[in-house]
Amino acid sequence: MDSAAIGLLNALGCFTLWGSFPIYFKLLQHVPALEVLAYRVVGSAVLLLALILAWGQWPTLRSAFRQRRRLGFYLLTALLISGNWLLYIWAVQNGRILEASLGYYINPLVNVLLGMIFLGERLNPRQGIAVLIAATGVLALVIGYGVFPWISLTLAFSFGSYGLLRKKAGRAATLGLCIETLLIAPMALLFLATQGGGTLGQVDGYTDALLLAAGLVTVIPLLMFLQATQRLRLSTVGLIQYLTPTLQFLLAVMVYREPFTRIHLTAFGCIWLALALYTLDAWFGRHRS
Repeated sequence: MDSAAIGLLNALGCFTLWGSFPIYFKLLQHVPALEVLAYRVVGSAVLLLALILAWGQWPTLRSAFRQRRRLGFYLLTALLISGNWLLYIWAVQNGRILEASLGYYINPLVNVLLGMIFLGERLNPRQGIAVLIAATGVLALVIGYGVFPWISLTLAFSFGSYGLLRKKAGRAATLGLCIETLLIAPMALLFLATQGGGTLGQVDGYTDALLLAAGLVTVIPLLMFLQATQRLRLSTVGLIQYLTPTLQFLLAVMVYREPFTRIHLTAFGCIWLALALYTLDAWFGRHRS
C-alpha cells in the first residue's frame, strides 16, 4: 500500500472516530462531565508521556518545562482545550449534539475570522461572502428560537483560538498536547481525589473500562491525524475533516432523535452553503498557485 493510501485511511479513520465521540460520551451519561474530563486528561497525559519517552523526545519535553514563559503560554492553551472538551462532553450528555456539530461545521470559518483579526490575513470576496452566509445561519437560530447558540459558538471559537495559539507555539501536535495535559493533570487528579475517585469502582466494570479508556479514545485519533497530515495534502485533509461534524449531525438526528426543525434546516443550510463556497475557493486557490 502506497503512502497516499495509508494517509487516506488514517484521515478517514481519525475523522470517523472523532465523529463517533457522541456514542462514547453518551455511554458515560451517568458520569458527571467534569469527572469524564478528569479521566480524559489524566489518561491522555500518561499515554502521551509514554509515547514521548518511547520516541526519545524526553530532552525536548524537559527543555520545554524549563521555559517559564512558554509554560505560561501552554497553560493558556491547556485551559482552552480542556474547556472545549468539557463543553463538548456536557453538550453530548445533555442532548445538544446538534449544536455541537454546528460548532465544528463553522470552525473553519471562525479560523478565517481569527486569522483576519489576529494575523492580519485578508479575506477575499468569496471568503467574505461565506462568512456572511454563515452569520445569517446563526442569526436564523437566534431569531427563530430567541436563544443565542452559545454552545456552537463557544466550541468553534475556543477550538479556533486554541489552534491559533498552537500555531504561534510551533510545537508538534503530540508534544504540545503532552505538555498541556501534564499541566492540567495535577488539577484533574486533585479533583478526582476530592471525589474519592468518583464513579470508578462504584457502578460496574463496564463504566470503569470506559473511564479508563478515555486516554486511548483521545490519543488514537490524534496519532492517525498526524499520519494523515504527513502523507496527504492539507487541502485533502481539509475536505475530509467535514466527516466529523457530519457524523455527529447524523447521530444527533437519526440515532438520538434530537429535534431538527425548519429553523435548524435554514441554519444548517446556510452553514453548508458557506462551507461549500469557502472550500471551493480554497481548492481553486491552491490549484491556481
